[in-house]
Amino acid sequence: SDREQTIRLVCKEIEERYSIEFEQVGIDTNHVHYLLSAAPKFAPSVIIQIIKSITARELFRRHPDLRKELWGGELWTDDFFVSTVGEGGNRDVIRIYVEKQGNKSDITQLKLFNF
Repeated sequence: SDREQTIRLVCKEIEERYSIEFEQVGIDTNHVHYLLSAAPKFAPSVIIQIIKSITARELFRRHPDLRKELWGGELWTDDFFVSTVGEGGNRDVIRIYVEKQGNKSDITQLKLFNF
């Protein structure tokens, strides 16, 4: 959607201005997941504040109708979850998880026997 594209473009703009690299952006219907790398000069809470404030400002500027669709006109809640990951397998699992956000998957019941 146009709004998803705006989020991705704004992330690129944030990358250019701050020492933050968005490795993966996963957008679902009511939340966004980021896998990113950042300079140690920023605390995780500061990074979240940067992302939330800039994406909200730019989404409202580029999509003025959006504010009317939101509960109370707010894009983001105050809540967030941050976790750190190292190099290796754990990072790859998280990258795949973030990448699959918003993708509808065909989940079926596993069969005990194939007859």
